[in-house]
Amino acid sequence: MTLAEYSIKNRVISWLVVALLLIGGTLSFFGLGKLEFPTFPIPQAVVNTVYAGASAEQVEEEVTVQLEKGILEIAEVKKITSYNSPGMSQILVELHETISTDEHTRVWASLRKKVEDLTPQLPPGTTTPQVFDEFGDVYGMLYNISSEDYPYSDIEDYADFLKRELVMLDGVAKISLAGQITKNVVIEIEPDKLSALGLDPNRLYTLLNNQNVVSNAGKLMIGEQSVRFHTTGELSNLAQLEALIISPATSDTLIQLGDIAKVSYQYDETPSNLYRANGHKALSFGISFQESVNVVDVGDSIRQRLAELKSSRPLGIDLNIVYDQPHAVDTSVNDFLINLLISIIIVIVVLLITMGLKSGIIMGSVLLITILGTFIGMQLLNIEIQLISLGALIIALGMLVDNAIVITEGVLVGLKRGLTKKTAIKEVVSQTQFPLLGATAIAIIAFAPIGLSPDATGDFLGSLFYVLLIALSLSWLFAISLTPFFCELLFKEEIAQAGETQHTDPYQSIIFQLYGKLLNTALRHKTLSCGLTLLLLIAAIGAFGQIKQAFFPPSNTPIFYIDVWMQEGTDIRATSKKLLDIEAQVLNHDGINKVTTTLGMGAQRFILTYQPEMVYASYAQLITEAEDLQSIKNALPILRQTLEAKYPEAEFKFKLMALGPAPSANIEARFYGPDPAVLRQLAQQAITIINAEPLAIETRHSWREQATIIRPQIDMAAARRSGINKQDIDNALLMNTSGQTIGLYRDGTDLLPILLRSPEQVRTDIDRIKGAQVWSSEHQGYVALNQIVHAFPTEHENSLIIRHNLRRMITVMTDVAPFTDDTPESLRLKIKEKIENIALPDGYQFEWGGEYESSQMAKKALFSSLPMGYLVMFLITVFLFGTIRQSLAIWLTVPLALIGVAFGLLLMEIPFAFTALLGLLSLSGMLIKNGIVLVEQIDIEQAKGLSIQEAIQLACVSRMRPVCMAALTTVLGMAPLLLDAFFASMAATIIFGLGFATLLTLIVLPVIYATLYRVSFTE
Repeated sequence: MTLAEYSIKNRVISWLVVALLLIGGTLSFFGLGKLEFPTFPIPQAVVNTVYAGASAEQVEEEVTVQLEKGILEIAEVKKITSYNSPGMSQILVELHETISTDEHTRVWASLRKKVEDLTPQLPPGTTTPQVFDEFGDVYGMLYNISSEDYPYSDIEDYADFLKRELVMLDGVAKISLAGQITKNVVIEIEPDKLSALGLDPNRLYTLLNNQNVVSNAGKLMIGEQSVRFHTTGELSNLAQLEALIISPATSDTLIQLGDIAKVSYQYDETPSNLYRANGHKALSFGISFQESVNVVDVGDSIRQRLAELKSSRPLGIDLNIVYDQPHAVDTSVNDFLINLLISIIIVIVVLLITMGLKSGIIMGSVLLITILGTFIGMQLLNIEIQLISLGALIIALGMLVDNAIVITEGVLVGLKRGLTKKTAIKEVVSQTQFPLLGATAIAIIAFAPIGLSPDATGDFLGSLFYVLLIALSLSWLFAISLTPFFCELLFKEEIAQAGETQHTDPYQSIIFQLYGKLLNTALRHKTLSCGLTLLLLIAAIGAFGQIKQAFFPPSNTPIFYIDVWMQEGTDIRATSKKLLDIEAQVLNHDGINKVTTTLGMGAQRFILTYQPEMVYASYAQLITEAEDLQSIKNALPILRQTLEAKYPEAEFKFKLMALGPAPSANIEARFYGPDPAVLRQLAQQAITIINAEPLAIETRHSWREQATIIRPQIDMAAARRSGINKQDIDNALLMNTSGQTIGLYRDGTDLLPILLRSPEQVRTDIDRIKGAQVWSSEHQGYVALNQIVHAFPTEHENSLIIRHNLRRMITVMTDVAPFTDDTPESLRLKIKEKIENIALPDGYQFEWGGEYESSQMAKKALFSSLPMGYLVMFLITVFLFGTIRQSLAIWLTVPLALIGVAFGLLLMEIPFAFTALLGLLSLSGMLIKNGIVLVEQIDIEQAKGLSIQEAIQLACVSRMRPVCMAALTTVLGMAPLLLDAFFASMAATIIFGLGFATLLTLIVLPVIYATLYRVSFTE
């Protein structure tokens, strides 16, 4: 007994299955996790090492190189990129895309162990390297906690309060604060007083460091009790610190620290990271979600709890949202439901018009049940509702009724020919169930390269394949079970109209007759038909050269970024001051709602595709929210012109929020080699070439300008006579400039650094610094710095050296303006030849990076599994028909999709993005599915005793309606995606490719079939 017969015979069970699907699918939909992007841990970590006082080159050679060699020994590491600046080594470690998410924790543990083993090999003065494997965490709700009046400590106290209250909510994984500024205990000593008293600064350091230390004084047993000793002398306030006696033990005079120094609390003047919200100081408050949760519900819980805590917020402290992922997800889900409803209505209306009322009801019911069944499968496989799975569902909408259309059409035709309902159902199901299974399997396998791609793109787009696997499998299952059941319920055997005989020809309408005549003409002129088709295909391939190429499109979210690069070497205080003016310029522009500024480094990652910059004191980024996308289009050209004219000393880069990988620039030209000077020359040649191209904007290179340094020239003989070494001179300069950290001060639960330095009037006067006093331990006295340093010349140095996989690398970056017809790839192709013709000395290499590299890597990974997928698809067609010629006839129609794709993308002016490539792959499955249905019908007609000429013509006419209806429902189901930024390229590819190819297939496939079998047609 077949499934169709079982479904019809056991109506109660069939209705029960329908009810379970309706109820279970609805419950599953509301129980599915909801995210913005697929769960996709970014396989990156950062290793930071501080080597205070070292130049960028010393950091590179003495610290970074040692760590790089060891890190690359870890088999799972794909590449490392290091950023070497004065006193700081930053190494970005990236794993191979084939490393599963479950393995990340183990690999990061191996990285920590490797770095720990390498630490003893690092030079004295380096801190212990820190491994940050949470670099890729995404904080889907990002807030600014800001205030104009409160100090940072009060803002941080409120942030800690919110953190305690929110971190325990269900669905919240972690809360992170960024932008905190260290609070120091600053001791400012007049150098003249220190020198006049002859106080040894080293003794002062020891006193301050030891006085407030917690140490064990032991215990004493008194009777049966163990009594602990706890001495006094710990410092509990700054007054006690000022009262600390610092005079030498042999001195008759008691000197307190407050007599020669001013002691106060002060915030770090040069923090590594600062935040501002609309020009006011702020902290960044990021909330990340647990895996597979419904972020919409978690977001509601967070907002509700924040509303309850509003009364606890101090007046004058503001809490503003920067990015609200739950709201974005809620909007996406609502849009999907609207698209789903529209698609169902479209399918029903189309089928009502073409196949009648009852057929439309059957198709709509099967479509709804299949979608609800897909929700159940998604919940079982733990697939959340997110950008990719929603797109897969919309793609599936147009394909889910294909199988049901074939079955329903077959039943209708059988009834018109006078068969009973059961006979018609049994005949059509037995004839088509296995061809439809093969065709469905091929359609699924066409998407397999997406799900099986072993790189990050496969992880990101994997749910597209799995959702389609579930949906299309269910569509076949329901086509041979529930569709016959509904047909048996709704169709009547008295379907023949008055005047029709029992064996009325069901293909008498004008459309079938016109198609039959066109088909007959094409079959009689096979050579001409094939020639015209070939010419169209050649023209389409030529047209592809005119289509703009892209990787991933920008998002429709009304947020854009303004990267600001001050001259390399700019102090973060100067960067901050300059950004206050720039922020005001941006905020005053029409259509701009708010601006979040991060200085010194990128912001906390708030969407999956955001790539934060590393630590640079001269860098800032304005995360700018506009009213809508049109406001951004209006604002960008004006803001670029205004800012570049008013702040010529700064470099600006305007970026839209990305939906795919976001490199530093979309066009990157990389040069590798050993000599920094040669690398800079090569980069300058590339910049000159790029600047000659009018389309190029925001061109710069990654090493930036050389920075100015002061190089005190030590008179070694005088220094030796004075008993002073380089370390003594460096310590004196440090105290008279940045200040020296000499210990910790306990302030309740906080441990505050104690910073010893000269007053501001000394630290900002180069002449007084030149006359600073240097302590000689050998002579127990002070010596003027200018007696042992004979000159203070300035020099220039590379303050940023970037390396990639053990080689120095300089990257030239450029881009095209957003919202123009130009794409990064079109610009790259214009400069490609000239850049690649730059003469490279021996030992130097060149490569392209940016969007081109990301696209090539994604395509390489995708095509690595493509041959096997297509081989399986071809074998399925061979197994279905048992001949090579029939399979070839089907496969030779697949390239016809290029005709519609090329002219469709040109007509819509949509670039060929990576998603379009995925659409092209899926098209092959759709077209082969149509071909299988057509060729199988030819075999069926021949089995009835018809000649091959009659079988070809009748099969094509009989399959015209189901093939066209299947294509039409797919095309119309995809139509809503044309308005989606991410899927527009894929939608246009499928709509035009499938539309043109279906029309051509109905003509060209029988022509190819007749040609391969040498079938002749005459009048």
